[in-house]
Amino acid sequence: MSFLDILIYPIYVGLFYFLFSLRRKRYTDPILQHYHKIGFWIKAFSAIAFTIFNYYISWGDSAGLYYTEGVNIYNLILKDSENIKWIFMPGIEFDQTLLQNSLNQGYFRAENNYMVARVVTIFAFFCFGKYSIINLCFSMLAYIGVWRLFRFFYSQFPHLHKQLAISILYLPTFVFWASGILKDPLCICCLGLITYSLYDGLYNRKNIITNAVIILAAGYMLSILKIYILVSYLPFFFLFLLLKNIELIKSRFLKIMIVIGLIGGSMVMFTGIVSKLTETLGDYTGEGGITGGVAKFQNSYRESASSFSLGVEFDGSLISLAKVAPAAIIATFYRPFLWESRSVSTLLSSFESLFFMFFTLGVLKKYGIRHFLSCCRKEPVVIYCLLFSLLFALFVGATTRNFGSLVRYKIPCMPFYLIAFYVIQDRGKKNSPEVNEAVPK
Repeated sequence: MSFLDILIYPIYVGLFYFLFSLRRKRYTDPILQHYHKIGFWIKAFSAIAFTIFNYYISWGDSAGLYYTEGVNIYNLILKDSENIKWIFMPGIEFDQTLLQNSLNQGYFRAENNYMVARVVTIFAFFCFGKYSIINLCFSMLAYIGVWRLFRFFYSQFPHLHKQLAISILYLPTFVFWASGILKDPLCICCLGLITYSLYDGLYNRKNIITNAVIILAAGYMLSILKIYILVSYLPFFFLFLLLKNIELIKSRFLKIMIVIGLIGGSMVMFTGIVSKLTETLGDYTGEGGITGGVAKFQNSYRESASSFSLGVEFDGSLISLAKVAPAAIIATFYRPFLWESRSVSTLLSSFESLFFMFFTLGVLKKYGIRHFLSCCRKEPVVIYCLLFSLLFALFVGATTRNFGSLVRYKIPCMPFYLIAFYVIQDRGKKNSPEVNEAVPK
């Protein structure tokens, strides 16, 4: 970073503030105006924190791969306009001799890595190639999706706006890891756009063409970056849309069969994706097949100080996935435990995980399992959020053996898990004897 970064950062913040304020003026609801402004400033300051952390404390893929090579392509284009072809060509065709850092050889064979570098290159033309400013652009891009998520859930539960803000706008790791040059901000942006556009187009039946274009574009981007998010998310969001139109599904048996079918289909698709991904791992390791690939992928983490074990190994099969499920889900939501933290980033996640654990246990203890199951049956949002977050947690927990990676990979499912339990808590309060007695008859 340079003095120019520090000098122009407030200018770019002001520019983004102006652009977002134009959108905010269209809201007539003061609650939306309030949270839209707060959410913006949180993302603006979190981009600064992300820049400092990744540039000075923990140098990783953000600065060492995506930024370095993205700006490198930007500089190549400035020297010779014919190099603009690298923005449009697939990563596997990128000339490895042009890399800024030879240690990054091979990473662009994966299109998801190259896509992030490609976005960095495009932003670099508007940001003078400055790391802090490009981080801000990624953070603002993520905020577009984050805000769409907030608006969607706010439309369902306007009285829970504080809880929704905690779950989506204030959640520390969700905010931090979606505030800079990584895949995560792009994925969160796409997830929010898909959610809001599907609901607005299919349920509200508004802006059909515009929403269809947004869904296709965001879906395409997300399928490149992290297709397993789509596999985990879309089946249960469509279930939510079906349950909202309750007259379409009157049979309880049919509802149960649909849920089982969606879970089973997602798990089969997931193992297929893992199999395809590990074919690439086999090219590097010399080991073919899903079992060898997954094992090699997991073993690559074990020498790290942040590595951990589930006690059960996942080899890529459905049987293995079922065996590892409890430990994987617990690891995603409630680990790292405080004594397992070895860095600042994992310590932040540890406190957050501790809050998730106590909040979950508190809701279940106060309102009981029967109330929990009743909410899952009666509330479409609860069943959709829980099924997505649990299945996603299973996928991430089963394939990740490093806390440093886990705290990033799990962020897409964390707001949904928290929202589900806030809704369960809210329904429990409304059904409690104290509340019922206070209602005038």
